[in-house]
Amino acid sequence: MRTTVTLEPDVETLVKALMREHGLSFKQAINRAIREGLGGGAEPARTPTYRMGFDPAVRWDKALQLGAELEDDELVRRLATGK
Repeated sequence: MRTTVTLEPDVETLVKALMREHGLSFKQAINRAIREGLGGGAEPARTPTYRMGFDPAVRWDKALQLGAELEDDELVRRLATGK
């Protein structure tokens, strides 16, 4: 689509900077800025994952319960040793 757009001076400066930094044409810079501004060009956030090993004795869906039991065991140990 072809259209006429009037850019304010500060926006023109930003577009020209984008053109220089990435070696883009005016058209490419405008399209990229609009896509990013409207959310279409943003890449999804990625979170790294790590293997935690597998222990069939540990039920990960009961992790909070397991943590509470471990904490209880530690409190009993401390009371028994007088610490």
